[in-house]
Amino acid sequence: MSKKRILFTGGGTAGHVIVNLALIPVFQKEGWEVDYIGSKDGIERRLIEQVPNVDYYPVSTGKLRRYMSMENFKDPFKVMKGTVQAWRIIGKRKPNVIFSKGGFVSVPVVLASKLRRVPSVIHESDYTPGLANKLSIPFTNKVLATFSETMQYLPENKAEYVGAVIRDELFQGDKTRGITLCGFTKDKPVLLIMGGSAGAERINHVVRESLDFLLAEFQIVHICGQGKVDSTIDKRGYIQFEYVNEELKDIFAITDFVISRAGANAIFEFLALRIPMLLIPLSRAASRGDQIVNAESFQEKRYARILEEENLTQGTLEQELIQLKEYAPLMKEHMSEYKSEKSRDRVIEIIKDISK
Repeated sequence: MSKKRILFTGGGTAGHVIVNLALIPVFQKEGWEVDYIGSKDGIERRLIEQVPNVDYYPVSTGKLRRYMSMENFKDPFKVMKGTVQAWRIIGKRKPNVIFSKGGFVSVPVVLASKLRRVPSVIHESDYTPGLANKLSIPFTNKVLATFSETMQYLPENKAEYVGAVIRDELFQGDKTRGITLCGFTKDKPVLLIMGGSAGAERINHVVRESLDFLLAEFQIVHICGQGKVDSTIDKRGYIQFEYVNEELKDIFAITDFVISRAGANAIFEFLALRIPMLLIPLSRAASRGDQIVNAESFQEKRYARILEEENLTQGTLEQELIQLKEYAPLMKEHMSEYKSEKSRDRVIEIIKDISK
C-alpha cells in the first residue's frame, strides 16, 4: 500500500509557518510523505527548506493589500496563476489532504484543492479571521480556531475550537546553553525583545534609546529582524540577533520577561511557557488590527500588559517594564490557570479524519 501524503501551505510571516513546523515531524514520524507549497521568496521557504525530507514548491501569489496600489490590479492575475500552478502540483503529488496555516500564499492552494477535490483544513490563529482565510473558508472542509472567541466569526458547520498548537521543542530548552549562547550570567533577569519575523523598527529604536536604563535592570536578548542589527552597539549584557530558529528554545529557557508584538502563535507560546509579556501590537495603520484584538484578549485574562505603538516612547517603555516586573507574579498565577488542551493531537486527528 502506498504511503499517505499531506501537503502543507502557509506563509508571508513566520507566524504562518510555526504551526506547520509543529505538525510536520509528527506526520513524518508516522510515515506520511510531506510536501509544502509556499511563495518563491517568502520566509516560509527559508524555514521549510531546513526541514529534512520535505519537498517545497513555490507558486505565484498576490499580497492582498488593504490600501490603494497599482499592484492591486495585478494581484488577481497572480492569484489565478498561482491557482493553476497549485492545481498542477496537487495533481502531480496527489496528497490525501491539505493543511493551510493562512497567509496570502494559501489562497490559490486552497482554491486548487477544491478544484482537485482534495479535502483541506484551515487553521486560524488570530482572534478574528485574516483576509486570506476569509477568502479560503468557502472552499475548505474544516476551519480550526485558536481563540474560543473566534468561533463567532466562523461558519458553524465547518468550525471547531482546538486551542493553540505549541511546538514540543520549546519545552526542551537548556538554560546553560542559553546563558552560554548569550554570554550572560545568572545574577540578573533576562528580558527578551521580539518584533516579529521582520523585526520592528520603532521598537528597535526605542529599546536602543533606553539601553542604559534597561541594562541596569535586565540582561537583554534582542531579536531585531533581518538587516536590523546595530553593530555599533557593544554593551555587556546586550546581545542582538537578526532571527533565531534552533536556539530559540534555549533563549526561552532563560527568559524571565518578554517584549513582543502580539502575533497569536508567539503569545500563546509565551503563555504556555509562563513568561510575563509586555505586548506592543501592530497598529491599525499598519495592519487590520488583529494583533490589537489578540493583545486585548490576553490583557483581559491578565496574561499580559499592552503598550500601544502610538504611545511608545523611552519614558512609557521604562514605566511599563517597571509595572511588568511588579505584576509578573500575578500574571504567572493567572497563566497557571490556563490549561493547554492537547491541541496538536486534536488537529492531527481532524486532519486524518478528513483525509481521503
